[in-house]
Amino acid sequence: MKLIDTDIHERVSYEQLLPYLEQPWKRYITDSNWVQEKHMPYTQPAVAGVDRADAKVPDGRPAGSDLGFLQEQLLDANNHEYGILTGALDPSPSSMHGWYEMATALASAYNDWQIDHWLERDERLYGSVHIAAQDPAGAVREIERVGSHPKMVQILLPIDDILWGDPYYHPIYEAAQKYDLMIAMHHNEPPVYFGKWPRYFIEWHTLIPTSHMNQVTNMIFSGVFEKFPRLKLMMIEGGFTYAPFLMRKMDQQYKDLRHEVPWVKRMPSDIVCEHLCFTTQPLEELKKWEMMQMIDQMGSDRNIAFSTDYPHWDYDSPERALPPGLDDELRRKIFSENARNFYPKLP
Repeated sequence: MKLIDTDIHERVSYEQLLPYLEQPWKRYITDSNWVQEKHMPYTQPAVAGVDRADAKVPDGRPAGSDLGFLQEQLLDANNHEYGILTGALDPSPSSMHGWYEMATALASAYNDWQIDHWLERDERLYGSVHIAAQDPAGAVREIERVGSHPKMVQILLPIDDILWGDPYYHPIYEAAQKYDLMIAMHHNEPPVYFGKWPRYFIEWHTLIPTSHMNQVTNMIFSGVFEKFPRLKLMMIEGGFTYAPFLMRKMDQQYKDLRHEVPWVKRMPSDIVCEHLCFTTQPLEELKKWEMMQMIDQMGSDRNIAFSTDYPHWDYDSPERALPPGLDDELRRKIFSENARNFYPKLP
């Protein structure tokens, strides 16, 4: 089956962004040796760190940094129909804790670089608008600048120490709706609202879905989807098996406490089914009956979209990611049709 991959990490360096940066931002990197703070206190317990060992470019460049090699190893090898780029500039501009003007400049340079070096060079690739969301006015200007590009399909927000349902960020969602852009959330470091690191990498990697749960709950109970009825949210790289529990828990709490959030007019589970999609990766080793039970509890088979997380070490191969024995119609929905229906800009 053809694939629509909803999480591909192309990699960029500051040196590659320099041609897209104006002064004084450029000289802060070239002359003042500015770098963003280190993003992770662990050494990933894998042979090539955060990446697949075989994804390193043969000439020695980092994994995900060469279009030709990515085309050969991922797009061509797996019969990709389309792939959504989610980037790899860590931490993201929206995670910078200060100097928002520099964050905005980096986001803008990243968008231009992504269009020139990836989106315009392979018809299968679509992109994410990077913004400095700490400054909503600046973020809206960047969305207005590149949001109408036919191959930009979503706005990327990191999951870290900001809860994005806050009304302060609502101008971003208004702009997203205007340009038919989805909101995509991908965990950053540390992917917990309280900003603390667990003791071990295995704890951090196990608990990633809990940070996604924070964001989904906050977006729904803050009334984002009531205020912006055409907005949709893709939750990336947290899997989906937490969704049935969270939907049931939110429904139960809504029945008891909905007087606190009178702007929410629907059951949270109904909002999830209409507005949210979850990527498969990292998918636990489910049996067919477990997978079908999860889908039945979610109340829909339209809210799960396939992703590989290429080129990271926990990459999910399409040959092994889904449980064996699923019928072809469901496989087709997960591998391609759900993402196609979710992103209005995809053909």
